[in-house]
Amino acid sequence: FARMFVQVCLYFYCKCLWRCLKFVVRKLTGRCELQRICYNTKPGAARTMKIGNCKRLQTSVSVHPDAIEKTIDDIMELKRINPDINPQLGVSLQACLLQIVGYRNLIAEVEKLRREPYDSENPQHEEMLLKLWKCLKPNSPLKARISKQWCEIGFQGDDPKTDFRGMGLLGLYNLVYFAEWDTEVAQQVLSDSLHPKYSQFSKAEWEKKKFDKAIGYSFAIVGINITDLAYNLLVSGALKTHFYNVAPEAPTLTHFQQTFCYLMHEFHKFWIEEDPLDIMEFNRVREKFHKRILKQLQNPEMALCPHFAASESLINM
Repeated sequence: FARMFVQVCLYFYCKCLWRCLKFVVRKLTGRCELQRICYNTKPGAARTMKIGNCKRLQTSVSVHPDAIEKTIDDIMELKRINPDINPQLGVSLQACLLQIVGYRNLIAEVEKLRREPYDSENPQHEEMLLKLWKCLKPNSPLKARISKQWCEIGFQGDDPKTDFRGMGLLGLYNLVYFAEWDTEVAQQVLSDSLHPKYSQFSKAEWEKKKFDKAIGYSFAIVGINITDLAYNLLVSGALKTHFYNVAPEAPTLTHFQQTFCYLMHEFHKFWIEEDPLDIMEFNRVREKFHKRILKQLQNPEMALCPHFAASESLINM
């Protein structure tokens, strides 16, 4: 009986009191809920997430990007908002909807790459793989397509194609982007990863040699694993906070790849801070790192890699 009473009260509140409250607030302020959100909340994740939760816009988040402008016009007409008096409202709503729709489309694009297997018969796939080698090892020519040399950049065997099974082309795309656009950091991370901890030396000998960045892990394999982490953050919706703060409109695959670069760099530092005994502790360290990133993303003002943000124009939206 008590549960039924609570449900009835909640139903009454949601259907009656809440609507009455919104009506009173609109009469007092002269603004509807959308106006209050756009005028009282600064651009970015805080505003876009509130807009996304508005019931009036629930059906609008599935429209095609080309139809967003018309959707905004229809909403303003329905809410009896004069666009000439409120010109900034349409711009703000459009930016929010582009972010929401863009995030959904980005998931689809990333998923498509993840599902596409690496094909050694595809010249484009092979060209990307060779580009990865050239970016990471510019002074060491690859002697053969099937070669033990691939282990030097962290693949498990003679042919890297077998290592892309879990993340498909997405893993290769991310690694190539990291190596091509953040080359100095990528090469440094690779160099550090080639030093197995203490190796054949005793701890005292190792410290004497001052190898203070000795970590010992497979660069490419870890890159594919961090791709999996980034993918799960994206699909779960955790990356909305970050993307809504760094992308003034629709987040793109480039934003996702830039985020991967950040995660690779941060995981590298985190691994050194954790000081694991060996690679067998990888899953423990990865899970701890994952929890740290999730905690950071709970902050609506969080931008994981703000230096990538094209957010100057956000201020005026």
